[in-house]
Amino acid sequence: MSTLFDLTGKVALVTGASRGIGEAIAHAYAEAGANVVLASRKQEGLDPVAAAINAKSGGQALAVAAHTGSGEAVQAVVDAATAEFGGIDICVNNAATNPHFGPMMTAEDSHWNKIMDVNVLGYFRVVKACMPSMIARGGGKVINIASIAGTEPQPMMGVYCVSKAAVLMMTQQMAAELAQNNIQVNAIAPGFIKTAFSSAIWQNEDINKQVTKMIPQHRIADPVELTGMALYLASEASSFTTGATMLIDGGQKITIGL
Repeated sequence: MSTLFDLTGKVALVTGASRGIGEAIAHAYAEAGANVVLASRKQEGLDPVAAAINAKSGGQALAVAAHTGSGEAVQAVVDAATAEFGGIDICVNNAATNPHFGPMMTAEDSHWNKIMDVNVLGYFRVVKACMPSMIARGGGKVINIASIAGTEPQPMMGVYCVSKAAVLMMTQQMAAELAQNNIQVNAIAPGFIKTAFSSAIWQNEDINKQVTKMIPQHRIADPVELTGMALYLASEASSFTTGATMLIDGGQKITIGL
């Protein structure tokens, strides 16, 4: 592997790492040499992922259960990472939730509070907790997993769309403020990815047909198809890339309005 994409000696924190996109990114980072700290709400979901990573050559994994809705839990993950690996160089904000599916005006305050607390404030909490370690280590990388839903309205997902739009703006604001500390902050905005989070779409034949019809490649992606971009944004290859949103959607965005 080119040293440009080599993560040997780096420590990466990945939230929502028990499955899907987070799990795929954690494996990719470990294969590139990084030690990875896996965070998610339930320890039993993280342990098999950590075991699979530790069984391979490359970086090692540490699994720490934590809910990003809690500042104390987030700090505990960072403290565990520091105790085990010496600090954090890379953080991937991937943990997200969407308890409301339907017209925005049918959402309750509780839906808004939950979605914004995890999808937006949770990302902020993680970066804020990681920042001192990154500064002490000479810089860092932040990758916020956003969504195509943050760039265009989506049916039945209004509150989620608003939260992901907030992630895109937060990415730009953080990038501007943290550039002086040699911390690059970027976002990945996936289209439809085959994960448990999107299972209501791809497991329903009729909905799946409607969705894939909108995508020039006429398919939903596998989580591993995001890992190349995630590796680029975590590596020295992206040293002059910050405040950017990388859309990975099979061309869906270019067909909107056609």
